[in-house]
Amino acid sequence: MKFLITFAFKNLTRYKRRTLITAGAIAVGIMMYIFIDAMLMGAEYESVRNLKWYETASARILNDEYWENRQQLPLDLSISDPDKIIDRLDENGIIATKRISIGGDLILSSQEFGEDGNLPVTVTAIDPSTDNEVFHYADTLIEGRFLEQDEDAALIGSWFAEDIGAKIGSWVTVLARGNGGFYEAIDLEIVGILNCPNPNVNRTLLMIPFDTADYYLAMDGAATEINIKLSDLADVDAELPAIQELLNGDDLTVMSWTAMARDYLALAEAKRGGTGMILFLIFIIAAVGISNTMLMAIFERVRELGMMRSLGMSDAKIRIAFMLEAAGIGLLGSIMGVILGIVADFFIINVGIDFSFIMRDMDIGYRIQGIFRGAWNPGTIVIAFFAGILISTLVAYLPTNRALKMDIPSCLRHQ
Repeated sequence: MKFLITFAFKNLTRYKRRTLITAGAIAVGIMMYIFIDAMLMGAEYESVRNLKWYETASARILNDEYWENRQQLPLDLSISDPDKIIDRLDENGIIATKRISIGGDLILSSQEFGEDGNLPVTVTAIDPSTDNEVFHYADTLIEGRFLEQDEDAALIGSWFAEDIGAKIGSWVTVLARGNGGFYEAIDLEIVGILNCPNPNVNRTLLMIPFDTADYYLAMDGAATEINIKLSDLADVDAELPAIQELLNGDDLTVMSWTAMARDYLALAEAKRGGTGMILFLIFIIAAVGISNTMLMAIFERVRELGMMRSLGMSDAKIRIAFMLEAAGIGLLGSIMGVILGIVADFFIINVGIDFSFIMRDMDIGYRIQGIFRGAWNPGTIVIAFFAGILISTLVAYLPTNRALKMDIPSCLRHQ
């Protein structure tokens, strides 16, 4: 075995240029695999974080019938005494806040915006005293101030503000249907502009104080949802039964963020499948390069192969020698690829790639506003390293086997 390893090593050093070119092809494939995997993993981590921080929270308590009718944003399917439930959760160390989701039309006047118009909008009424304990909107304020209790004021997302030409001090009117079917026009002053990292929210965000919505829409203190914050490391689905038990049999249900974000999770799963196919093709290209190199290496040395067979070297040992040579190329390529992949990961993790020029007007599913940053995945690096060696070794089998099918006289006459 020592002779075979030495023989394979000498062949690698004898054909340095070909060895380096083939190893370079493997290295590029491995680097791309590690880089793309890190970028997509980072995008998923950030998307999940932005989902929980700006859309779904960790979990949400709703009226039993609300979720099935959520597209209509029904105010009559609400939680009648949210403060009592929040106090009960607080006693058990669970942070929560109440909200009202309101469907309506945003009416724009020519006096404020240069032309009259209206567009459908979803308004979120928040409790300014507790909302920032669950969500992170206060950290995204770029102009103006945050909401205060019981004022005719609103916060707006920066992209939404750009689209309608709103500024601090602008007045808008929301026409909404109150609890009971009546219509109410609510005049609101824009007091703050938020630049939310979640693009889906930033395009449509319009927030008002809970007390304001309660007064104008006759909610009598009711909320359409209670949002809960759990630790980022918590198993949310495992926590749900205990939270459900705290509801004391009320006509309420608690949902995890995964249940509320099924559309995103399905999209993320589909993207992973598509990306896996791309990465598979990268490895196929590398494998073809290795196979081609080994085929050239073997047929350039057919006479040498015939000489080894005539001197009594068995086909099995010859096959092992060439496969060891291929494994050496794979090892070199894997080492180079892992080093390049780690360097690329440092860039994507610490600097990122700015896609804001397309994210502003295009929804690609990820909850990221513009800069894609990666995340370390040691498992992928290890898999890529050993996969490079394994694939290199396996693809050398076919050309070696083909050459060994030639008889010894044919090998010795080969030019």
